[in-house]
Amino acid sequence: MPSSARAAFAVVAAIYVLAFPYHPGLRSPNELCRLWQARSVVEYGQLEINQALRDYGWVGDLSVKDGRYYPSKAPLLSFAAVPIYAALRAWGGGYKYAIPPSQLPFVFFARLFLTVLPTLWMLVLLRRFLRAYASPAVADGVAITYALGSLAFSYSLLFMSHQPSAVLGFAGLYALWRLGRGEWRERGYLLAGAAAGAAIMAEYTSALMLLGLLIFGALSALERSFGAPAAARWIALGRSLALATLGALPFVAALGAYHWAAFGGPLVSGYRYLADPGYQPWHLGGFLGIRTPDPRAFFLSFFSPLRGLLALSPFLALAAPGMWLLWRDRGQRPLFWSTLAVILAYAYFTSSFSYESWGWTTGPRHLTGLVPFLLVPVALAVERARERSPIALGIAAGLCAASIVVTGALSLVDYVPDSVTNAFYGLAVPLFRDGFLPPSLLAMAFPNPSGGALLLAALGAGAVLAALLLARGWKPIAWAAAAAAAFLLALSAFGGDTPQDLGAQRHLESVWLTPPGVELRFWPRQLPLVQ
Repeated sequence: MPSSARAAFAVVAAIYVLAFPYHPGLRSPNELCRLWQARSVVEYGQLEINQALRDYGWVGDLSVKDGRYYPSKAPLLSFAAVPIYAALRAWGGGYKYAIPPSQLPFVFFARLFLTVLPTLWMLVLLRRFLRAYASPAVADGVAITYALGSLAFSYSLLFMSHQPSAVLGFAGLYALWRLGRGEWRERGYLLAGAAAGAAIMAEYTSALMLLGLLIFGALSALERSFGAPAAARWIALGRSLALATLGALPFVAALGAYHWAAFGGPLVSGYRYLADPGYQPWHLGGFLGIRTPDPRAFFLSFFSPLRGLLALSPFLALAAPGMWLLWRDRGQRPLFWSTLAVILAYAYFTSSFSYESWGWTTGPRHLTGLVPFLLVPVALAVERARERSPIALGIAAGLCAASIVVTGALSLVDYVPDSVTNAFYGLAVPLFRDGFLPPSLLAMAFPNPSGGALLLAALGAGAVLAALLLARGWKPIAWAAAAAAAFLLALSAFGGDTPQDLGAQRHLESVWLTPPGVELRFWPRQLPLVQ
């Protein structure tokens, strides 16, 4: 690996491990409801969290049936956090209130082991995957942009299921890819199925990814057996599907058993019994709230300066010409059709579900699973630009750098109120300008602004290194700088200076974990409340 690539991936790993965008005063419902269930399993041996709510405080994102409260989310992350809570409880003294009330150690280590490290592991596989379609420099540059300039970064730094399910979905795709190339034995379909089943148990909308995996696996299996008698080809396909189903079965069965125990039926999720009546209309009508497409929801999900996918990660727009290049390569038709299916499925979902349901998040969070499927088309587009046009190459590299600046900065905030008009200029930039720089473990020794400034400097270095990996020569580099600056300037024209923006800034500043000059106390010493 070239020294520039090693430096870039070292920067990525350091940012992922050190960054800690968490503010206890916000009582992050999507995260805490899962953590409360994990501690309920350890403390009381119960799936319901009624006692945990009484002992540790109320949280949001709940379902209630027959007076028993549960997280409204799919349960995999809750169960995965059980050993983490048990270990921290033992480390803190082995009693009910061993972990500080701020929950900082629990949130940090749950993120580290269940969202951060899985994404860093995924990057290893992603580089290998992309190098089959593009040069090493392009593969590395696109992988770094994915890590720091897409929803992958945002939801690796939050204890939510979006990025873990994306990691599992990509693991399934990677396994099917290795199988289709004849590099793995047939039993690898067990692993692909297990990844798919675990993705569903982590997040229900992972079913949108599974459509693409099914298409890719089936077409790849048929291509692999090309030339064999028709009956043999269909038998091989059936075996592959049977093995994948067998791999998924333990997770699907566990999910059904959980639904039965909590909500009375294997196919009944917590969304039928939402505790907050304000959320219930989002899931009524159609199938679990998925209705006919709404142009407004589509446009805002992709282009809104608040959380539009392409507004925050413009490098993903390169997937459009990349899909054409993928189609032209007849040997890549399985990947083309599976990618197209996933794009259409997610586009339909985001257009047919309530846009307001995204919540206080960076970008359209339910599209996180779509992003890995766009990376091969993006890499193909960049590779073609390297071959044909220094100007196009520079623009592509500039879009990658701009994505890291915008989405990277927002991910270091990671709580974006719905009232904000322009997430980057209306929230992140003013917060940082006021000295409310990103919380990180560095603040234990270097309180903000110095600790947060180091983190932002590392993010800027990641943007520069990604652009340098992609652009060759001074002309593309100059065009990359111009393209990144032009995008950032264009984004500044859309909102960012309204009373609503100012109110959101002041609210976050009032709960900021590491205000200027305040040292992070990760695990303060405390006396046990209850032995």
